[in-house]
Amino acid sequence: MIRSILLTGAALTAVVAAPAAAQTFAIVNARIEPVSSAAIPSGTILVQNGKIAAVGAGVAVPAGVTTINAKGGVVTPGLVAPSSNISASEIGGVRETRDDGTGNALSAGFDIAYGVNPASPMIGLARDGGVTSSAVTPILSGVGGGSHEHADDGVVEEMTAGKDGGGDPPLFGGQAAFVRLKAGEADIVAKSKTAVTLSLGEAGARAAGGSRGAAIVLVKSALQDARAFARNRAAFEQGATRDYGLSRLDLEALVPVVQGKTPLLIRAHRASDIRLALKLAAEEKIRIVLEGAEEGWLVAGEIARAGVPVIVDTQADLPDSFETLGSRLDNAARLNAAGVTVAINGARDFNNLRQERLNAGLAVANGLPYPAALAAITLTPAKIWGMADQIGSLDVGKTADLVLWTGDPLETTTWADKVFIGGVEQPADSRQSQLRDRYAAGDNGLPPAYR
Repeated sequence: MIRSILLTGAALTAVVAAPAAAQTFAIVNARIEPVSSAAIPSGTILVQNGKIAAVGAGVAVPAGVTTINAKGGVVTPGLVAPSSNISASEIGGVRETRDDGTGNALSAGFDIAYGVNPASPMIGLARDGGVTSSAVTPILSGVGGGSHEHADDGVVEEMTAGKDGGGDPPLFGGQAAFVRLKAGEADIVAKSKTAVTLSLGEAGARAAGGSRGAAIVLVKSALQDARAFARNRAAFEQGATRDYGLSRLDLEALVPVVQGKTPLLIRAHRASDIRLALKLAAEEKIRIVLEGAEEGWLVAGEIARAGVPVIVDTQADLPDSFETLGSRLDNAARLNAAGVTVAINGARDFNNLRQERLNAGLAVANGLPYPAALAAITLTPAKIWGMADQIGSLDVGKTADLVLWTGDPLETTTWADKVFIGGVEQPADSRQSQLRDRYAAGDNGLPPAYR
C-alpha cells in the first residue's frame, strides 16, 4: 500500500514537472463562435505552437496536420470565470480547505495567489464545464473558523468588527489573482494582484461595527492613508509619520488602487449601496468593478455612465436578504440594454464554475442577446481583468484556449467534447469521474471498503 502511494506521488510529480507541449491541429466542420466577430456557420480553426493561426470558412489545412472533425459541433473560446475561489477553496464548511480569506492579520495585503493549489480537484470539474481560466478573488473573513457566508455564494462568511490590538476593521478582503486551469502545471497563476476586494452593504456594515456610513468613512480613510504612505515611504520607515489605520502591507496593496493601476472589486447588492460605490469611485478617482449588483437594474443608467463593469449571478432572483429585495431574472438583460458591461458568474455556490455557461443561457432566456451572453463568459471577463490580449476570443495570434462543444454551449443538454488550453488538449476526467470508474468497475480484488 505504501509503495503504491509513493509510486502514485512520483507519477504526479512527473506530470507537474513536465507539462504537455503545445500541439498543431485543425478543427474542421465546426460552427465557430469567435465572440469578437460574427459566428462562422461552418469553418476551420488552425492551431500552431499554442496559438490560433487561422480562423475562417476557407482555411486550408497544411499537409500532415492532425485534423479533428467537429461534425457540426460548436467551437468557442475557453470560458473565463470572472470571480471565483477555484484552486483556493475545496469545501466551504471545512476550515482546513479554505485559503480564500484571512483573519485579523491582514486586510488589503492578503494575496490569494500564494494559496492557489494547481492540484485542486475542483479544477478538473471546472474544465469539464469548459472553463479554462478564472479570476480568483478573496472574501472578507473573520478569525473564528473556516467557513464564510456571502450573499452571492451561499457559503458562511464570518466577519470581525475590528483587529486585535486596534486599527480599522478589515473591510478589504485582499488581492485577487488570475489563473489558467491547465493540467500538469506547477504554477497556474498567470497574473497576480489583479484587484483588491471590498465588501459594502450589509457585509461591510457588519465589519465596520454595524453601519454602512461607518464602512464608507473607513474605506475613504484607508485610501487617504495609502496616498499619504505613497508620498512618505521613507518617513514611514523612520517612524516619522502619523499613525495609519492599516498595516504597511495593507497600505502597500492599496497604493496601486489610489494610483488607478488596480481596481477595487466591490461587492454590493442594494441599489443605494451601488450608488455609494459609484460615488466613492468618482470622489476618490479610482477604478472599480461591481460584483453582485442584484438591484443593479434599478440604477443601470448610472452604472453605464460611470463606465463600471458588473459581475452578476443570473440565478439571483430571490431576495435572501433585505439588500436583495429587487432581485430579478432579467437583471443582466436590463443592465446590458442600458449599456453596462456585464460578465456572468457561475452558480451561487462559489466554486461551481460548471454552472457559468448555463447561467448565461438563463440570461438569454430572460432577454439578454445571445452574442452578449457568450461574451459575458469569455471576452468580457478577460477584458475586465486585463487578459483580453491573450484569451477570450478566437482571433489569430491569441492563445489557443478553446472548447469543442457537442452543440449550443448555453444549452443544458450540451457538454464539452474537447478542451484545449494553450493548444494542449486537457484530460477529460476529474476526481468525480475517477471515483465513478473506480467503484463501477467491480471489486478488482480490492478489500470490501474499496469495492
